[in-house]
Amino acid sequence: MSELRREAGGSGRRVGEGAIEYTMRRSARARRVRVNVRDHVNVEVVLPQRTPERAAAAAVRELAPWIERRLAEGRRALARVAERGASVPYLGRSLALVPEPGRQRAHLRGERLLVPAGDHRPAVERLYRRLARGEVASRLDAAVAAAGLGYTTLSIRSQSTRWASCSATGAMSFNWRLLLAPEPVLDYVVWHEVCHLQVRDHSCRFWALVEEWCPGWREQRDWLRRNGTTLVL
Repeated sequence: MSELRREAGGSGRRVGEGAIEYTMRRSARARRVRVNVRDHVNVEVVLPQRTPERAAAAAVRELAPWIERRLAEGRRALARVAERGASVPYLGRSLALVPEPGRQRAHLRGERLLVPAGDHRPAVERLYRRLARGEVASRLDAAVAAAGLGYTTLSIRSQSTRWASCSATGAMSFNWRLLLAPEPVLDYVVWHEVCHLQVRDHSCRFWALVEEWCPGWREQRDWLRRNGTTLVL
């Protein structure tokens, strides 16, 4: 069991001249102090159960330059998201958001996305999760068939640190946020994981395999590195 704690008043704790604000969470699974920057603007320190609270401040102080860079990247990403206006991306398309009072679920109709009035993001995320299964499954099935390989299961998740993964048993997992990227990026991520069915590491042999099946993969990888933080609703 873990919990998220804030200091009295909900302001969290602060460290350093730049007053880095952070929250603390204890985790029974944590073996070391870990600092995360979540949702572009929230700094969280995860502490093992028996680690004193002062270790959180020490970690934030030590990692302050890295945290500041991540926060700056987050602010830029949020600014780019705000530039979308009343639209959201979908595999390279721009879908116009159409709020409808009384609507509970998001519905895709051509180039329009019918959404609940008010905060539409939960409904849009649920829709994207459903659509992601079909978008990923069709690409994954075609890729493994072409490569003469196979996988065991497919899951669509909301990983905070990964776009996709392939387990030793062939279980595939993909982040639904990939639907916010251009279509070639999703294709690259699918092929990346399919190649892991054959080569588990990121050796030269692995990348040669990616090159064989997905020419131009570097462009898509670089796009994801540059723009990954903007793939949010």
